[in-house]
This record gives sequence, C-alpha cells and structure tokens, in this order.
Amino acid sequence: MDKQIQTELEAAAFRRLINHLQTHTDVQNIDLMNLADFCRNCLAKWYTAAAKERSLDLDYEQAREIVYGMPYSEWKERYQTEATSEQLTAFARKQQATTQ
Repeated sequence: MDKQIQTELEAAAFRRLINHLQTHTDVQNIDLMNLADFCRNCLAKWYTAAAKERSLDLDYEQAREIVYGMPYSEWKERYQTEATSEQLTAFARKQQATTQ
C-alpha cells in the first residue's frame, strides 16, 4: 500500500471515529478516559498539534468544534452529565497508576 492510500484510509477511519463519537453522545468523556485513556478533548488537542506541525492556524476551540460537531459549550450543556463518584474514583486511580 502506498503512503497516499494509507493516509486516505487513516483519514476515513478518523472521520468515522468522529462521527461515531458525535452520534454516541451518551458516552461521556470520563468513560472514554477510564476505558481507553483518551477522550474527545484529547482528539481535539491532537488535531490542533497536527495543524501546528503544518503551520496551520487552528486553535483548540476550533478543533473541539470539529470533534464535537458543535461548540464545546453547547455540547456540554446538551449532553454532559455529572460524573458519578465511581467514575471519579476510577479516573483518580488511573491517573495515580500512570504517575507511579
């Protein structure tokens, strides 16, 4: 497989991941962090970093809007729920494990 085809396939897979996350708004970022060690905000940060590597002017909030499919504040108001004590405990344990 040549590099161009690989890049196109990777881009298609990324678009599908973004669409999947936009469709599954019931999946909270803390759940993603606890299970997979990344979330929508991580994707936005990676997107911003990739833009900067190419000297493109794209800030974090713009990248978040791409990932969330709307301004983050709107997504948060519509879909974000309060984290449960179990979610917060799992997150703290995961953070502790990575710093040791």
